[in-house]
Amino acid sequence: MKPSHFKTFDVRPLLARGEEPFDAIRSRVDALAAGQGVTILAPFMPAPLIELLKSEGFASAMEHRADGAWAVSFWRE
Repeated sequence: MKPSHFKTFDVRPLLARGEEPFDAIRSRVDALAAGQGVTILAPFMPAPLIELLKSEGFASAMEHRADGAWAVSFWRE
């Protein structure tokens, strides 16, 4: 069931500084409690992340926003 509350994590500033955001994303995903989700904001669709988390039992929904960013929400099914 899709949660009603999502925490947002914007990785665009990290990427702009040349930093790899995976560890920070992983920390947030691992900290999710039942009924919680996280929305990642990125300048591109993070297809490898979507596939990885799908293989771990996470569902996702994505939106290509008007500002050009991708908003990808993840939650445990």
